[in-house]
Amino acid sequence: MARFLLIHGSCHGAWCWDRVLPFLNHGPHQARAIDLPAHGTDRTPVAAVTLDLYAQAIVAGLDGPTIVVGHSAAGYAITAAAELAPDRIAALVYLCAYVPRPGHSLADLRRAGPRQPLRAAISIAPDRLSFSFDPALVADALYHDCPPEAVAMARRNLCPEPIAPQETALALTFRSASLPRHYIRCTEDRAIPPEYQAAMTAAWPAACVTTLATSHSPFFAAPEALARRLIAIAGQS
Repeated sequence: MARFLLIHGSCHGAWCWDRVLPFLNHGPHQARAIDLPAHGTDRTPVAAVTLDLYAQAIVAGLDGPTIVVGHSAAGYAITAAAELAPDRIAALVYLCAYVPRPGHSLADLRRAGPRQPLRAAISIAPDRLSFSFDPALVADALYHDCPPEAVAMARRNLCPEPIAPQETALALTFRSASLPRHYIRCTEDRAIPPEYQAAMTAAWPAACVTTLATSHSPFFAAPEALARRLIAIAGQS
């Protein structure tokens, strides 16, 4: 039996995993998703959110050795959680996610990418504490292969994303580096360029990197295939 904890990316919440959870919770496995601070139903003020607070929230959601899955920006959050409590994490899975680099923030990695496909879809708040996705542009940028009802639901639920955690560099140690790591690349991604995902995992063992032929949102585009992939990863870990 494997336990999974699913962590959403920028501007999303636990709601984005609703189509995946039934496939993971069918049979011996257990899966749940949580809202990070200031996302979904969590009412933490944007100004109070830090990368460490994300990590603490993830650790609080762990119940025994757990496979922690981070989508997109959550690659940083799940790694930060692994630095806090590696003994409670069975493996880290980066789902079309940023893989932390020592001394670099997520924003540093985004700026260093070969392309900036999301730039036009991002609007920074006047106080510069958060950014949001333009509802008119998200369908093409994030959900181009997703069911219309899922896109409509996402538009209703997307929230502002705190900027401070994404501008925070993460100190990496053996605590997170010693854990099994897997990466799922999305080959039709229009948010994090697929070639950049490949570059971030170029030195990883081939068996630890797999692909899905979807957009940046496989939890909507191919929930059953994503669940099967996660269960297969659990069998390797």
